Amino acid sequence: MASFLQISDDEKGHDLDLFCIPRHYESDLDKVIIPHGLIMDRTERLARDIIRDMGGHHIVALCVLKGGYKFFADLLDYIKVLNHNSDKSVPLTVDFIRAKSYCNDKSTNSVKVIGGDELSNLAGKNVLIVEDIVETGRTMQTLLSLLSECNPKMVKVVSLLVKRTPRSSGYRPDYIGFEVPDAFLVGYALDYNEYFRDLSHICILNEEAKEKYKM
Repeated sequence: MASFLQISDDEKGHDLDLFCIPRHYESDLDKVIIPHGLIMDRTERLARDIIRDMGGHHIVALCVLKGGYKFFADLLDYIKVLNHNSDKSVPLTVDFIRAKSYCNDKSTNSVKVIGGDELSNLAGKNVLIVEDIVETGRTMQTLLSLLSECNPKMVKVVSLLVKRTPRSSGYRPDYIGFEVPDAFLVGYALDYNEYFRDLSHICILNEEAKEKYKM
């Protein structure tokens, strides 16, 4: 089972005024739940674990857009450092796919995968899927089903966050950064209707903001 850092349901978090928060978001957030520095430290360790398990083979890192782009970039930077500074290095190429399953703050029953017609290029390759958050697990299960039809050699999934929720299908990624409460989280490229991607820390969105930015 994947190891992870657990953020408990009664986690008090951190006051916003302890951190640099963009002024235009100050009234929209309840608290900082995962500071940027902690995200970076955990991401560095995930990079080491991935190289340990998948090193020695060419890896295709597949970024799930849009929310995964920041985690993807930082994770690959750490893998690049490991490649430069250790005896064990791995060739790395990248690709991108977009999966959409949300309307406002609700997960829909349908998962749209954009870019799936290019997955055939992954046949016979070692694939690392990089995701921002796993909630119900349906999005990732849909993507893994599509990938299996392309006959990759190996598929591993790393997700920065996994949410504890009764809506979960039970799916768990191979690598997990943090297990988090069933709250609506934004920041570090996680969005609410495209807002909050430009927030460095992961924060809990307040109810007033859900109405303010509702589509």
